[in-house]
Amino acid sequence: MATRGAKQIERSRSSAHEGFLQHRNHRWLKIALGLSIAALIVYLGVDVEPRHNGGSWYGYTLGTIGALLILWLTMLGVRKRAMTRGYFSLKAWTSAHVYLGLSLIVIATLHTGFQLGWNVHTLAYVLMMIVILSGIYGIIAYSTLPEALSDNRSEMTRSQMIETIAKLDRQIDIAAQLLEDTEIVRSSLKENPFRAGIFARLSGSDRNCRNARALQDMRARLATATGEQEDAIRAVVQLLERKAAALARIRRQLKIKARLEVWLFIHVPTTFALIAALSVHILSVFYYW
Repeated sequence: MATRGAKQIERSRSSAHEGFLQHRNHRWLKIALGLSIAALIVYLGVDVEPRHNGGSWYGYTLGTIGALLILWLTMLGVRKRAMTRGYFSLKAWTSAHVYLGLSLIVIATLHTGFQLGWNVHTLAYVLMMIVILSGIYGIIAYSTLPEALSDNRSEMTRSQMIETIAKLDRQIDIAAQLLEDTEIVRSSLKENPFRAGIFARLSGSDRNCRNARALQDMRARLATATGEQEDAIRAVVQLLERKAAALARIRRQLKIKARLEVWLFIHVPTTFALIAALSVHILSVFYYW
C-alpha cells in the first residue's frame, strides 16, 4: 500500500510540473494528428466530381468539423474562469486548444479543396491562418520569454525599478548644481520609460532618450573641462551612466514583456473577425445551397 501511495504521489507531482504541451503524454497531439491524418486519407481516397471543393459532400463534412472546432476553440477565454481538474482541467483544455487549433490547418485547407479566390470564403480561411500563426508565436513566446524576463529583472519589482530611477534623479539633481550649465542635465530628470509606446517597447530603445543626450553632452564637456568643473562633470557623468544602465534594464524588461503579450493584440481581434467572416461564409453557403 505504501508503495502504491508513493507512486500515486510521484505521478501527481509529475503531472503538476508537466507543461500543457506535454499534458497526459501528448494526448491531444496524438488526437490532433489522428484527426488530420484521417482527413487526409479520406481526401485522397474519395472520388469527388469534378474535383475537391468546399461545396462537395466531403467539403461540407470538413467545413462542419472545422466550424465547430473554431467555435469551441474560442471558448478558452471563458473556460479560464472555471476551475476543474483531470480531463477537463485548464491545462488539458489549453493543450487541446493548441493541438486541435493546429489541426485546423489541415482540415480547413482540405475543406477548400485548394480552391481559393477573392471572396469571403477565402477571407475566413486567411483570418483563420493569421489566428493560428499568432497562436504559434504565443506558444513560442510563453515557452522562452518568461525565463528571460525573470533573469533580467533580477528579483527587482516594477516599484523598485522606478525607485532606482527616482533616487538617481535626486542624486543627479544635486550633483548638477555645481555645473555652469545645467539645462540639458535637468531635462533628463524624471524620465519615465514605462510611458513608452508599443513600438518603443518592442524595440527596447528610445531615440529621444534625454538621459542619453545629457550623457553625450557631459562626456563632450569632460574632454575639455579642468579644475572643479572637471570633477563636477565627472560626478554627473558617472550618475548618468548608472541611470543609463538602469533605464536599459527597464527597457529590456518592457521589450521582453511586450514581445510576450503583443501576439494577443493580433490573436484576439482577428479571432472576432474570423467569427464574423465565418458566419457570413456559412450563411452564404446555405443561401446558395
